[in-house]
Amino acid sequence: MIRLAKLSEIEQIMAITRACAHKMISENIFQWNEHYPNVDAFMEDLEREELFVLLNKERVIGSITISSRKDVEYEAIDWLTEDGHQYYIHRLAVDPSFQHQGNAKKLMDFAEDYAIKNGATSVRLDTFSGNPRNERFYEARGYSKLAPVFFPKQSDLPFYCYERVFD
Repeated sequence: MIRLAKLSEIEQIMAITRACAHKMISENIFQWNEHYPNVDAFMEDLEREELFVLLNKERVIGSITISSRKDVEYEAIDWLTEDGHQYYIHRLAVDPSFQHQGNAKKLMDFAEDYAIKNGATSVRLDTFSGNPRNERFYEARGYSKLAPVFFPKQSDLPFYCYERVFD
């Protein structure tokens, strides 16, 4: 089941993202670190009712942010659709012990369905250029790879923007 996150679940979400960061670093994927994701970002997501959790038998095993707000880093991107009613995906995370079981797909299916039900023209996101598995994941879902953006506190390498347009 996927539902809006609760304040009492923030520490669980942070534990999952820390575990994901450690796993990625062990695989030489330097996407997340001590600066990101952070509690402040999740608290803002929660306040805006944009933070969702994936449950397995009442246990939080994953999270995703589905935001209607365009981050400033995205301003220079030549998106496939004109700015209007889009959703932006951030901080998709699945507990490493529940990865490779279709849980990221469940979260993205939910996010895309949410966007369609709420009249969005597209979903936009970014993913780390040093994580080719993520790039393949989004491209297989029909996302088009666009220009890079940079998040200096996370990596010197770019993050590629992606967009999936709905008919």
